[in-house]
Amino acid sequence: MDILYPMFGMIGLSAVMIVVLNASRIPGIVRGWGNLQMAKHSDELWPRLSQGKRYITDNHNHLFEQPTLFYALVVYLYLAQHVDSTHVILAWLYVILRSLHSLIQTTTNNVSIRAVVFILSGFCMVLMIAREALLLFNF
Repeated sequence: MDILYPMFGMIGLSAVMIVVLNASRIPGIVRGWGNLQMAKHSDELWPRLSQGKRYITDNHNHLFEQPTLFYALVVYLYLAQHVDSTHVILAWLYVILRSLHSLIQTTTNNVSIRAVVFILSGFCMVLMIAREALLLFNF
């Protein structure tokens, strides 16, 4: 079960970002109620958003990209019963780094720092995949 806790951590991070996204959008929706057709396509809405709201939107979208592979990997490792302490540590590192990535992207959006955090989080997941591949192919 230990591998499922980091997965729930990522689910929790996604939930927090859904709340942040909604909180950033609801005031505009209330103000524009009845006249929201200009937002029917995201490419039409995008130029109307402040920089901060775009950061939040980008991060929300990013949490539904690469982390979906993380979810699949965690479920696979759990079902295959190939979970060990290294996988659990790498999974928690992934969650911590993705949380840091979200914090950076939704605040300063310093791309130089964010890129390093992104690369490190991806490296954690690739290590988990590589470890499983080595096991499957008897290396």
